[in-house]
Amino acid sequence: MSGRRRKDKSKLLERRPRYVLGKEQRYNDMRDREPVESDKENDETATTADEWPLPFPVAMWDLEHCDSRKCTGRKLVRHGLTKLLRLGARFPGLCLTPLGDKCVTPMDREIVETYGCAVVDCSWSRIDDTPFNKMRTAHPRILPFLVAANPTNFGKPCELSCVEAIAAALIITGFPGEAAVYLDKFRWGHSFLKLNGELLEKYARCANTEEVIAVQDKFLKDAWQERIDRLALPDFPQSDTESEEEEDKGDGTAMSEIAKELANARI
Repeated sequence: MSGRRRKDKSKLLERRPRYVLGKEQRYNDMRDREPVESDKENDETATTADEWPLPFPVAMWDLEHCDSRKCTGRKLVRHGLTKLLRLGARFPGLCLTPLGDKCVTPMDREIVETYGCAVVDCSWSRIDDTPFNKMRTAHPRILPFLVAANPTNFGKPCELSCVEAIAAALIITGFPGEAAVYLDKFRWGHSFLKLNGELLEKYARCANTEEVIAVQDKFLKDAWQERIDRLALPDFPQSDTESEEEEDKGDGTAMSEIAKELANARI
């Protein structure tokens, strides 16, 4: 009996071999499973992207010049509000590019409505390194004078982020509701409208490029005059009443403060 039991026990051990994973093997197994989880996440993102919220496409050429953590264009891509374009691809709609020879005007509404809107995400300091010949479009455009509200360039003239540029183009061409969808993705989005709302409304009422330029030039002229008037004020000590009024007003309107930046602005 004892011999038979030893024999049965040996067979039992053979049937149930013991196998223990080492730390390295467990790490490799977890690493191999990560692509599966990433693919699942990408599938969910693709599903969200398929539910396109606009009646026309919005796209972007990403030159990867900016910090990915601060890039508003990449955030729009993650939210399924912007599609990435590869270099060499042609976009038939309106394209916001530093090399545009015309301003965005309300006359471009039909182009945006039919073919959509795109933006070139590149740094102004690296214009010479940007391969614009690989980003083909039939309708290159630039934006008229506007002030940035993004945290990186707040208050600086003409240094808009991707989402600000897209929103401005949509508002000027008659799609303010669609522009709000984009700005709502950023907690500072309302600040862009607060700084530029009146100016954008004037641009949106223009009939042609000449009127847009006229509105821009008048605003710049008024801003310069306001700055000159402020500098010409005598530097007298304030009375108690004036001090109280200044406290009530704060630092003045945002656009008045922005006028100080115009001395170094290049339009």
